[in-house]
Amino acid sequence: MSRKEKIMRNRKRFMVLCMAVCLGTGLLAGCGTGEKNTHTGSAKGTTEKKTFVFGDTTFNPENEEPDVNPHNAYAGWACIRYGVGETLFKYSDSMEIQPWLAKDYENIDELTWQITLQDGVKFSSGREMTGEAVKECLEHLVEVHERAKGDLMIDTITTEGQTVTIKTTEPKPTLLNYLSDPYGCIIDMEAGVTEDGIVAGTGPYIAEALVSGEQLKLVKNEEYWGGEPGFDEITVRTISDGDTLTMALQSGEIDAAYGMPYASYPLFENEDYTFSSCATSRTFFAHMNFESPVIQDRAVRKAIAMGIDKEGFVNTLLDGNGYSAVGVYPDSFEFGGDAVTTETYDLEGAKKVLEEAGWVDKDGDGIREKDGKDLTIRWLTYPSRQELPLLAESAQATLKEVGMEVQINSTADHNSIRADSTAWDVYASAMVTAPTGDPEYFFTTHCLDSSSVNNGHYHSDKLEELEKEMAKTFDTERRGELAVKMQQTILDDNAFVFCSHLKMSMISKATVKGLVAHPCDFYEITVDLAPVE
Repeated sequence: MSRKEKIMRNRKRFMVLCMAVCLGTGLLAGCGTGEKNTHTGSAKGTTEKKTFVFGDTTFNPENEEPDVNPHNAYAGWACIRYGVGETLFKYSDSMEIQPWLAKDYENIDELTWQITLQDGVKFSSGREMTGEAVKECLEHLVEVHERAKGDLMIDTITTEGQTVTIKTTEPKPTLLNYLSDPYGCIIDMEAGVTEDGIVAGTGPYIAEALVSGEQLKLVKNEEYWGGEPGFDEITVRTISDGDTLTMALQSGEIDAAYGMPYASYPLFENEDYTFSSCATSRTFFAHMNFESPVIQDRAVRKAIAMGIDKEGFVNTLLDGNGYSAVGVYPDSFEFGGDAVTTETYDLEGAKKVLEEAGWVDKDGDGIREKDGKDLTIRWLTYPSRQELPLLAESAQATLKEVGMEVQINSTADHNSIRADSTAWDVYASAMVTAPTGDPEYFFTTHCLDSSSVNNGHYHSDKLEELEKEMAKTFDTERRGELAVKMQQTILDDNAFVFCSHLKMSMISKATVKGLVAHPCDFYEITVDLAPVE
């Protein structure tokens, strides 16, 4: 059976299962075009609370989002996505920096930035957001968060009223970009962090209760500085299984979903639901483990890069909901797409590369050997990103054709396994490669000796030198030129294989408005989210 046939079979299975669930629970009207579920609104003239339930595949410890404390791992993503926290600056729809909790700024010199804060902003604790409160937050951030410390390079912070002056240890052209990263959500350090990882932010919603990996309860921030939030109560439910998420939205258990399997999309392409989609720099890519003897062989890395069918993955397994990748960034970036070159899908070419490097199938079992060892690739990935297991299966099938055995380990425990360099050869993950709108981010996080998630311990003298220049360059055109050179360096080494860029979609009931996909993938539950009156 072909992959396409499997997808179609799964779609039919989803429909049958959903109908069974609905019939069994008396919720048939919620599964078709009949009566709407009443989560998202209240009748006129009543005091019924306006509630909203959001299903998300990614809010869990597996994705380093165990809570909403932005100073903890990648939990800032949950903090900003669910309307709890806000940053000093944010991104427009065109990924341009604009003030948010800040209202103005001035770059005094290469090391000094002066930021003026909005007036009248309160934390959900009731405390005023002053310059001193922002100073306390940022100082704690760089004290406990290694990635933020390396990104921001803060030397000193001084305040006077609503003015915050930041001095960096070296020129930091992208300081405002990094202050817009989810870890930069401004929280009240006097209020502290609860045992459950709840913080007091400035956003339209207040975190009231949290069970890590299960759900988050939010209530409206009655004193929100940016307008009237649309719902009284919101529940974010972690639903990592795609089939379960599909049935939850069809049955009316949830009002909207993030991370829906592409195979389920046709079930919601009707007047009862709304799609919000946009192209993002979220990229599905494979890290090569340079501690692995088999991956240290350049021929093996090259053959893997040549043996992954990116177009087939996007068009067949993703149903066209993405774009095949060349490098780190999509074509929409001036320094992405056609600006760089890499290996093309070529199974015969991959076979030749391996043959010339001494990898041959002497025993005729279909797997090549060299020095008495089979060409086996241990492929580590995780299931909460629905597309990653599909990518693993696709790579397993095509690489088998060139004589590689791919052993897939798709597990929620991937974070602890990837920390053991003896336990894997290729690690496939997904990330937004340019969440700050600037090209430097991916390299500083993944490719340098100092990078916090250089999972494969990759090193390049050339890349380190290029980054030294990038770090001090304020001119955006030159930064783009450097980004191209840096991409080409890692592509020439086949240190990473970039497979696809994601077209991100959120699906909501037609009774909901204001759930809008954004290119940086940060902003989801906002003050504009509301029931349709």
